[in-house]
Amino acid sequence: MFDFTSEFEALAEAYSESGGEVQDLKNDTHGLILVSGNEVLGTNEIKGLRMQSESIPDGIRAKVTVEKDHHLQNPVHMCFGVLPEKGVQKIEVEFDIQDNASASFLAHCTFPKAVKVQHIMHGVARIGKKAHMQYHETHYHGAGGGVEVLPDIKVYVDEGGRYSTTFKLVKGAAGRVDIKYDAWLKKDAVAEMFAKIYGKGSDDIKIKESIYLDGENSRGLAESRIVVAEKARAEVLGEIVGTGENSRGHVDCTEIVQGKTAMASAVPRLKVVDETSHLTHEAAIGSVDKKQIQTLMARGLDEQQATDMIVGGLLR
Repeated sequence: MFDFTSEFEALAEAYSESGGEVQDLKNDTHGLILVSGNEVLGTNEIKGLRMQSESIPDGIRAKVTVEKDHHLQNPVHMCFGVLPEKGVQKIEVEFDIQDNASASFLAHCTFPKAVKVQHIMHGVARIGKKAHMQYHETHYHGAGGGVEVLPDIKVYVDEGGRYSTTFKLVKGAAGRVDIKYDAWLKKDAVAEMFAKIYGKGSDDIKIKESIYLDGENSRGLAESRIVVAEKARAEVLGEIVGTGENSRGHVDCTEIVQGKTAMASAVPRLKVVDETSHLTHEAAIGSVDKKQIQTLMARGLDEQQATDMIVGGLLR
């Protein structure tokens, strides 16, 4: 574990603002890694979970292993933050979820005062046979929009394995977001990717999610829910390649545009290599549904309250 220093307390406060529970950072029955800037403040290992970390010239490197046949009952908490107005946080992380193991990770990324902050993550996740990994990432940004979030994640799911990830950024200004996720699936493997982002001001959002259904009976889903307002822009590319026999994949994108200067685009890219593969997509871009607004206004809400409720429901 680690000492509760002033830096820990400051990061814990920002963690709380992002929606995390501070007591989870002090609970030694939960796995934990806490990173401030490019320094690992501490880690907490539990049975079946090994966490290694080291400093590298421009950041930190970490490896997280869930040992074979271990099923972690409590989520592993991961906290990444940059507290000053300026800084670069570079993280290289490797997840090794061994055969027949399972774990859930709750990651909170906090940049409350950002004026010029970069959060760069290069990750690799290896999901073993019949193993299961859930990774839920929530961001909290300040109102200034001075954050660049640049994750590039490669995922390899072995036979019968399952991977699920959610990226959520709805508090504060998004800034610049450029997400690149790629997943390769073997026989009977499953991958699910979800993204929920609210862009405002001059936020610039790009999402590219690619799933390669290489194995027989593999399954993939890429789903995004994006709202852009004012001068914000969003570009979403959902890609699925069906190579495995009887593989199934679906791309689902919904984007809401508020105001005349916001812009959104959605591009589904489907490629069938094996004739038994079945891939589908649906995309919807437009303003908030007028009938829904009218229904809520008839129940006593004004137009802005009704719009906020609809948007909040989409991004929940």
